[in-house]
Amino acid sequence: MNSQDRYICQHAFEDDAGHHGAVTPPVYQTSIFTFPDLETFSRAQMKERQHFIYSRGLNPGVQLVERKLAALERGEACKAFGSGMGAIAATLFSLLRQGDHVLRINQTYGPTVELLDQLGAYGVEHGGISGTADIEAALRPSTRIIYVESPSSLLMELADLEAIAQLARARGIITVIDNTWATPLFQKPLEHGFDLVIHSLSKYIGGHSDVVGGAVIGSAEMIDRLFAIGHQLLGAALAPQNAALVLRGLRTLPLRMSEHQRNALRVVDFLAEQPQVLEVLHPSLAVGPAADWAQKQLDGHSGLLSLHIQQPTYHRIVSFIDALRLFRIGVSWGGYESLVVSPMRPDGSGQPLIRLAIGLEDIDDILADLTRGLTALNH
Repeated sequence: MNSQDRYICQHAFEDDAGHHGAVTPPVYQTSIFTFPDLETFSRAQMKERQHFIYSRGLNPGVQLVERKLAALERGEACKAFGSGMGAIAATLFSLLRQGDHVLRINQTYGPTVELLDQLGAYGVEHGGISGTADIEAALRPSTRIIYVESPSSLLMELADLEAIAQLARARGIITVIDNTWATPLFQKPLEHGFDLVIHSLSKYIGGHSDVVGGAVIGSAEMIDRLFAIGHQLLGAALAPQNAALVLRGLRTLPLRMSEHQRNALRVVDFLAEQPQVLEVLHPSLAVGPAADWAQKQLDGHSGLLSLHIQQPTYHRIVSFIDALRLFRIGVSWGGYESLVVSPMRPDGSGQPLIRLAIGLEDIDDILADLTRGLTALNH
């Protein structure tokens, strides 16, 4: 990660002259902004997406976060939302119409798929393929959006972003990527030709497991469209206090991501040597074309990875997970704490893998806990 990104996270767009030199920008915990006269108010309402009127639209603290995120992704503009799903829903509702088709590449976040299923009642269709499949063959004349996760957050799949963007641009298709795994520090999809980048701010950017938020970054024109339709009408605004927590997370994002990466790569090496582990899934282990994509697109590796154990029955997965003491069982990821979860269910349904979110604890403690889980598999 470069010095420019560090500066953006820690100082960019912050002017303390208006708040008495406070090192932390104030939280504008207000629902409304008032005006000195009716004419000023009326003129502001005519351009409501450019003025502070009502915090469902613009708020100074939220706007500061948006400016930083846009700069980190090398985009023109950003709109923040009350959750990652708020950002995803606003994007899809703003851009899709009856008869449109969405092509999903790589395993897509479950609620996103559920939302697309719901949009089927309004005439929107969708289907999914792997990033290694023939993308052009999967396109339809009605394909409006190509929606990518790379790396994906369960199977850690990759896709060739530049090839996808080139193909989509030639056909007038909008490209959208969920970039939460990599953060803007480790991957910048807009520089590879993508139109829109989505983040769950609840993960690494927030970084402390105490805030829920989302963001979409892209051209000023596209973000204004999302602002006008998906943000203003769906109402999933990022609250001012939550924006302050996201700003706090951005302050330390470069330091935290360096440590997440360092710990994760140690864990990947450790697990790859264990006889009880059948396979480790992490972009640092990519082979073939995916290895080339990783080298071209990623400037680093985050702490989310998955593994397959030998004889992956539900009972054995339970034995591994329940033996852990440092790793806590829970959804999401990207905070300071190490987490573990499995999509497998007691009836044998779901994918028989274990997902680890490697936190910021001492690496010796992390490896000792994983050894505890692996030892339980022998009993």
